[in-house]
Amino acid sequence: MNIMEPGYNKPARGLAQKLHMDLPLLTGLLLLSAVGFVVLYSAGGQNEGLLLRHAMRLALGFGLMLMVAQVPPQRLQEAAPWLYGAALIMLAAVPLVGDQAKGAQRWLDLGVIRFQPSELMKLALPLLLARYLGRRRLPPGARRVLVCGAMIVIPVALIAKQPDLGTAVLIAGAGLFVLLLSGIRWWIIAGSALLAAVATPLLWHFLHDYQRTRLLIFLNPESDPLGAGYHITQSTIAIGSGGFTGKGWLNGTQSYLDFIPERTTDFVFAVYSEEFGLIGVLLLLALFTSVIARGLYIALRAPDHFTRLLAGSLTLSFSLYIFVNISMVSGLMPVVGVPLPLISYGGTALVTLMASFGMLMAIHTHPRKLV
Repeated sequence: MNIMEPGYNKPARGLAQKLHMDLPLLTGLLLLSAVGFVVLYSAGGQNEGLLLRHAMRLALGFGLMLMVAQVPPQRLQEAAPWLYGAALIMLAAVPLVGDQAKGAQRWLDLGVIRFQPSELMKLALPLLLARYLGRRRLPPGARRVLVCGAMIVIPVALIAKQPDLGTAVLIAGAGLFVLLLSGIRWWIIAGSALLAAVATPLLWHFLHDYQRTRLLIFLNPESDPLGAGYHITQSTIAIGSGGFTGKGWLNGTQSYLDFIPERTTDFVFAVYSEEFGLIGVLLLLALFTSVIARGLYIALRAPDHFTRLLAGSLTLSFSLYIFVNISMVSGLMPVVGVPLPLISYGGTALVTLMASFGMLMAIHTHPRKLV
């Protein structure tokens, strides 16, 4: 039958398409989540309660991802200034009315929920920058780059003051990815890098004592192996002891003898490496790479500047989380308190991450709008 004939019906849309789900991306996320459950069962001492709480947060994250995927990219673009403004106001309110825990003031208690406004900024900043740059001709000139720089510096400074240097680095990275993807000129990049290099020594005076200690321990972990260097020392021992094939699931001695601190959150990669070895690490990295590759594919296929910049920034931010956590646990970077996406025990960061994947799916599955 000719498709132009009146009696012709278009093929029924699949369920995934109706729900605006991208199956390759969803498959990668589900596989990573499954690996997370396996590792957390061991890292948490076979604590079923911990797994149940993680499952609830993961379900909330996937549910939010599904909801965000239903939102057309045009609506995300329109909401960008409001989300950024709300996140900025909440960040400014944290020093005044925020809850304090573990020596840091990062949370707002709204009665119904208690959350970190910095997590909302992880989404709001790339949204706003992509909207600002995407509405004009690319690459941006120096004036627009300066405006974007101000949009980045203000929230990053507020977050670093909490103090939360790890999240500040991640949010700064998300903003810088948008700028780099916009094709800024090489002399702007070179000048910014030179300015950052000159300013780096000055930042030492603004760091808290524990942050300075972390930097010093990074340079020489053996200087205090039972004190400030304990985390990284035990972590690298666990990774090295895993060897090629690992000690086997539930057989990690560093974890079960309680040598690895924060083994269900920031240092879960050390537990995984000890039990599954180099082969397991390569398989995990392959899963992460598949998700990153799909995100970059979505960015390349995006129909306009806004969606390309947003999808690219969200995907590269995800890769930055992985790089920072694994480098930190392996002793290649100072400890900054960044969880391993979808593997570490979840919280607000997990929910925010899943919302970003919802945006990627929305960009890829909604009708294209040519500009």
